[in-house]
Amino acid sequence: MMNNRAYRYIAALGLGLLLGEAHAEYWTVDELVKEFNQVSAQISQGDLQAAEAKLEALRQRAPGNDVRLGQYQRELANAYLQRSRQQLQAGDTAAASATLAKGERHLGAASPALKQQYSQAASVASPAPQVAAKAQPAQPKVSESADAEARRQETERRLREAEAALARKEAERARQQQLAEEKAAAEREARAQQAAAKRPEPVAPPPPVAAAKIAEPVAPRAQLIDPAAPSSIVPLPMLDAGDREALRDLLDRVAADVVAFGCAVSLEVREAKDYPFVAALLSARIKKLDPGFAPRLSPVYKPDQEPRLVLSPQRNG
Repeated sequence: MMNNRAYRYIAALGLGLLLGEAHAEYWTVDELVKEFNQVSAQISQGDLQAAEAKLEALRQRAPGNDVRLGQYQRELANAYLQRSRQQLQAGDTAAASATLAKGERHLGAASPALKQQYSQAASVASPAPQVAAKAQPAQPKVSESADAEARRQETERRLREAEAALARKEAERARQQQLAEEKAAAEREARAQQAAAKRPEPVAPPPPVAAAKIAEPVAPRAQLIDPAAPSSIVPLPMLDAGDREALRDLLDRVAADVVAFGCAVSLEVREAKDYPFVAALLSARIKKLDPGFAPRLSPVYKPDQEPRLVLSPQRNG
């Protein structure tokens, strides 16, 4: 009897500990989501120092393989580069150089490979050190304006290298996203074919006695657009909401209209990072419907407008 009671007690205690750990893990993940959203909001509002501090705190708490750390590190680097560009255009070279240094630091922290690529590009672009020459007669000091221009040009060079490195990273990320989408689509197609192969073949009806009139091809039906209008607008509220499943479902229908009516597509998004993501999803779906179709996609950045697509049909079906 005592053994049974002890066994039940130990089992209940173990179950309680497991439930407690699961509950703690759930709330930790939920809290991380909220705090990552705070980082995004701080970057959007231009409060970069607060975003930097919050991201560093999250780095101590989140798992090392959490992809969100790299994502927001790149966003923070991009925000610092944009601010540096504005300061340089305003003529404040010292502030632009200091801000650029912060952007370069986050650029390297976002990815070791990205840091290596950027360092290699920067070293190639840097002027080679001059070999010490024999003492020459003293020359007049270079004017302060010449020194300032040299500093401005050096900051401009570093800024261009950092912007190019970040652009290469975003392009590679979009390419990997498109490959993942294509792989997932191929796997879904393979599963559908396997399921269809297991179903029994339908019995063909007997041929009609009289020759049937050849049916005329049916014109395609638009799912989202008005084919007679010069252009149609398709809102993307789910992009702001982060609802990727709804976004994929909508882009399935958009791709059908693009292929059926030869639409050119203008992607109006809030941030530069949104364009390659949406373009990759849409391109994968268009390629699945018609591998030979060449989509015409163009980005338009409108930070204060809800994301949307503008489809301009080039034919009526």
